[in-house]
Amino acid sequence: MDALLRAAGDLPPESTQQAVGLPSLFLLVALGALVPVVPTGAIVSSAAVVAFHQTSPFALLNVFLVSASAALLGDVTLYWLGRRGVRSRNGSRWLAVLRGRAAPDRLAQAQEKLDTHQVSVLVLSRLIPAGRIPVMLACLLAEVPLRRFVRGDLPACLAWAATYQLIGILGGSLFPEPWQGVLAAVGLTVLISAAPALWRRLRRAGRRGAGRRGDRSGNEHA
Repeated sequence: MDALLRAAGDLPPESTQQAVGLPSLFLLVALGALVPVVPTGAIVSSAAVVAFHQTSPFALLNVFLVSASAALLGDVTLYWLGRRGVRSRNGSRWLAVLRGRAAPDRLAQAQEKLDTHQVSVLVLSRLIPAGRIPVMLACLLAEVPLRRFVRGDLPACLAWAATYQLIGILGGSLFPEPWQGVLAAVGLTVLISAAPALWRRLRRAGRRGAGRRGDRSGNEHA
């Protein structure tokens, strides 16, 4: 035991960070794929910032591989659970969660794109905030086989991990301290995630305002 403790104490700080950080990164990203409320993009960007400031040439590569593999595992697990719900008469809790998180208009758009572009639409769904769940649900309702889903989801997870890692690298390169880059990367990923929802709200508000003005002008002419 003493020898093990001495050996652990002799480990470089970066090795210790990777030994603890990479498994934690894997678990958080995989959990975030199963529970969509976990901000996995911000987690990957933050891990990339820390890796950017390390001297190990493989630090960024490790973050990329761990993030992509964890995202793929989480997606495949969630899809497998959803397929069980589709085949069951009573559905399942996981399928109900997917339905609850997919707005009807987004689901209709995903189904239309799936019919046109097949499973390749999965690549874009992972890069568009809040786009993954509607496309996954559309695949489930279309009874896309699990193997075919995996073929489409693999490049999607690779592109997603690379995109958010680039955000982290950008944050890490702009600031000398890792914690400053982490804050910048988290802020940027939150902004990217919130932008589509904010844009949809503004569009709905604009349509309601135009409708009210139209009703008002119609009443005045009447």
